[in-house]
Amino acid sequence: DSIYNGAMDNATGIGVMLEVARALQASKRRPKRSILFLAVTAEERGLLGSDYYAENPTVPRGAIVANVNMDMPVSIAPAADFVAFGAEHSTLGPVAARAARAEGYMLTPDPRPDEVVFVRSDQYSFVRRGIPSLYLDNGERSTDPEADAKALYEDFIRNRYHMPADDPQQPIDYASLAGLARVNVRVVLEVANARERPRWNDGDFFGTTYGRAGARP
Repeated sequence: DSIYNGAMDNATGIGVMLEVARALQASKRRPKRSILFLAVTAEERGLLGSDYYAENPTVPRGAIVANVNMDMPVSIAPAADFVAFGAEHSTLGPVAARAARAEGYMLTPDPRPDEVVFVRSDQYSFVRRGIPSLYLDNGERSTDPEADAKALYEDFIRNRYHMPADDPQQPIDYASLAGLARVNVRVVLEVANARERPRWNDGDFFGTTYGRAGARP
């Protein structure tokens, strides 16, 4: 058929986000800071949904200490690593590294820096308001020695991304998505319970350009 099902882009991301929310609710442990879950639309039309919320938040903008984004985790093979886009820019980087390590994963650098992913997904709407942000995603390494995770990702982009074939019939490694959810839970809980709010690294371009939380673009 001609329906663009969007199983990877972005039903997997929404599914992981909902599972993180479910897990936090089920734990019955109230964090020191509130955790707000937000699903936005029209990212590929210019980050319209996230930009609207970042400009018109339902809480005081200065109270938003961090943004942890999820966008299209392409989970095809058993994951050995995750990537935190933007990790090098703020104190959220070490938080993500600790979370990944605690769940048995490596946290690897951006495998495609030429694609400047950090400024192309919804976290950038918050970055432009001075809010330290991360985008957590699958990496390019697998625990399966027979699986070439990078080649599988490239095959998805060529043959299924933004096409009807992006449907639930394709290979989806749900265990790795569960691992990504657990890493996200650890990240948001550490941020929510930390004494200090996340901050941009000294001299970082985004921190210097956009300043403290609440800055306007």
